[in-house]
Amino acid sequence: MSRTRILNRLGIITAMILLPGCATPPPDNPSNVCAIFEQNPDWFEAAVEMEDSWGTPIQVAMAFVKQESAFVHDALPPRDYVLGILPWGRVSSAYGYAQAQDPAWSDYQKATDNGGSRTDFADALQFIGWYTSETHRQLGVSQWDVYRQYLAYHEGRGGFQRGSFERKPGLKRVARKVEQQAKDYGWQLKGCRQRLEDNLSWWPF
Repeated sequence: MSRTRILNRLGIITAMILLPGCATPPPDNPSNVCAIFEQNPDWFEAAVEMEDSWGTPIQVAMAFVKQESAFVHDALPPRDYVLGILPWGRVSSAYGYAQAQDPAWSDYQKATDNGGSRTDFADALQFIGWYTSETHRQLGVSQWDVYRQYLAYHEGRGGFQRGSFERKPGLKRVARKVEQQAKDYGWQLKGCRQRLEDNLSWWPF
């Protein structure tokens, strides 16, 4: 094998080893949106871009991410089991920060012409912004109505229209939890947004 081919293979192997280390770890204080953005300023920039693009409040999208993935970039849904003991894939195709399922992610890519990645924070926020914007456009649910938006996000718009969540009291409790988290994030953001925006203005790129 030539020296060039050996070096190329070593380069590929090295990249594969180092790639997982490039992922942004979950924030140290996920219950405080100011602390999250101070730890990851690029996340704040991504959140502002999402809000500007789709009109979904930053605190709403961030509450969705906290609930769906706890800010873990490659989060997966629970495993499914046959006979309760044999692992058999996953309960759904949900993946990444926003836990977007394959069909919904494909619809987003087609609608926005955005390739993107579910493990990229900015792309995941754009997906949430697009999805909640479409829920508002199609069903008339305000993007500030966190409770109903989350139910539509979890059940799909068709399921939401059919009232599938009415048979799921646990899901309704989770939706209220997300609603409260968005309120908490909103109050926190009021106290730090100007400072975060001022810091962005110093970013040279």
